[in-house]
Amino acid sequence: MTKNLLSSAVFAGLIAGAVAALLQFMFVIPLLLEGELYESGARVHFMSDGSTQSVREAPGLGTEWGRHAMTVGFNLVTYTGYGLLLLAGMVLARALRGLEITPESGLIWGICGFLAVQLAPAVGLPPELPGTPAAELAPRQIWWLGTILATVAGLGLVAFWRGLAGLVVGLVLILAPHIIGAPHLDTYFGIAPPELSAEFATMSLGMAMIGWGLLGYFSAYFFARGER
Repeated sequence: MTKNLLSSAVFAGLIAGAVAALLQFMFVIPLLLEGELYESGARVHFMSDGSTQSVREAPGLGTEWGRHAMTVGFNLVTYTGYGLLLLAGMVLARALRGLEITPESGLIWGICGFLAVQLAPAVGLPPELPGTPAAELAPRQIWWLGTILATVAGLGLVAFWRGLAGLVVGLVLILAPHIIGAPHLDTYFGIAPPELSAEFATMSLGMAMIGWGLLGYFSAYFFARGER
């Protein structure tokens, strides 16, 4: 079973990572590169005359092939690692609860993975454009990791602990990091248009959800096929 788990995670990670990278090149990276123009000062929002208008024009992907190759490689490695964690969770749930591993249930696991690893932390610390000032790194990393762990535990209790107590405790765990609050600066220092920042955050999360859904589906698909 271990061999099947590892191979299934690798195949699913390659598919989901490749699709995620393609979607990022199409929808996310152009916004990222446009944000870098404001970071470098090549474009300036709020000119000296107080105008709130800025040119809306994303630069091309350019010729930084090494950078783009690293993006593809990072996606492949990351999604493969997440695939291992998803399949480990599915196998554990089957052993403890007798839940069948199917592509359909894998899709649900993938969406839950997105909720825990991407969406829940983004509620307090949304994806930011380059050059966006933020609070100190260490407190943000601690809050980010704590939010993921609390959300995973909360979703697990809601899904697998029968009765009202599991629902209540699970919801408390999911909400606790947001009640505590993520570390933020006391003032705003945005250098890019807020519309660009909002679109970047939305696109980043939307493409990540697709990647996680594919990862969960194909992880379960390859695992179930390998067992047959």
